Formats: sequence, structure tokens, C-alpha cells
Amino acid sequence: MKKVLFLIMLIQISCQSQNDCPQGINLLPMYGEVKKCEQQIQSDKEFLLQSEKQFKSREKAAELYVSKAWEYFYKDDNDTAMKRFNQAWLLDNTNPQVYWGFGNLLGKKNEFEESIKYLKKSIELDPNNAPVYECIATSYSQMFLKTKDIKYLNLAIESLKKAVKIDPKNGRAYGQLASSYAYIMQKDSLRKYIKITDKIDPKLVNPEVRKIAK
Repeated sequence: MKKVLFLIMLIQISCQSQNDCPQGINLLPMYGEVKKCEQQIQSDKEFLLQSEKQFKSREKAAELYVSKAWEYFYKDDNDTAMKRFNQAWLLDNTNPQVYWGFGNLLGKKNEFEESIKYLKKSIELDPNNAPVYECIATSYSQMFLKTKDIKYLNLAIESLKKAVKIDPKNGRAYGQLASSYAYIMQKDSLRKYIKITDKIDPKLVNPEVRKIAK
């Protein structure tokens, strides 16, 4: 009987310990930036140690986890993608693709303001990645549609111009620039970017945007 009571006490202590740990944090960027419990901290240490043994460096291991995260992202398995990006962040918090991933996943959840925060961090770490500027422009555009504050549209246009400066053959970004100028009825700029986009791929210009340009 005493053995049974002792076992029950152990189970209760274990459950209490687990309940003290913040739950679901691996589904939030950077683990929600919350204080982890001792069990989670120990688990992180073991993960880092094993990764170093297997990949020779944390940076190399992070690259693999980023690659896996994008695979899940494009399969629309957003929860698993977030877990992999978090593991990559744990391994190397200077990897710009991690923050790009966080930003895109938040954008998928329509959390555009938070998305912008992480995309800015990605740009800070790697200012020459044209697709990240496209992504942040999308989030700015959505904030403009939500708030009607013209500053967000201007930030979207600024970001798209940076994207095409880095990659002059980026038809998507030129098409988005055309759409952005359509909102504010700047027809000279609108026609300019339609013309550039058409040289790359005419299908990238929204038919409604063409109507505005006439």
C-alpha cells in the first residue's frame, strides 16, 4: 500500500511539474519569448548537443531545419513548419530565413502587424533578399486595407522598389507595384509598371488594374 501511495505521489509531482511548463510555445515564433521551465530548458540543451554532434556546427544544423520548415510551409502544414523554424532559431538566431519563415506564417494567420516585425528582422540580417521585400510589402498592403492609413501603402511601394532593385527581372514585384499605384490613382506610375511587367509576364498584371490605367 505504501508503494502505491509513493507511486501516486511521484505521478502527481510529475504532472505538477509539467503543468508549470508553458504549453504550446513551439507553435509561436521564438517560443513565444516566454520563460521556459527546467524540463524545457534541459530538453533544449540535449537537442543542441545532439545537433552539434550530428552536424558539426549549430549553423549547419539550422540550415537543415530551415529547409524542412519550408517543406512543411509549402505543404500548408503550418504547425510543423513553425516547430521546425523554432528549432532552427534555437540553433542559430542569426539565420535570416528563420525570421522570414516566422513572418510568412504569421501572415498566413492574418497577423500582419506581427508579421512585419519578423520580416523586418530578416531584412536587417540579409538586406539583399528580394522575396522578403515582396512579403513585407504584402503585409504592409494588408495593413493599408485594414486601416486605410496611406503610410502602409507607401511602405509597401518602398519595399517593392527595393525588391526590383535587387532583382530587376522580378515580374511579381513589378505587378504588385502596378496594383499599389492603382489604389492611389497615380496613372503615370501605374502605366510605367504595367509596361515593365508586360515585358516579363503580362499575366502578372491584374485585369482590373489594366482598366484603371486606361
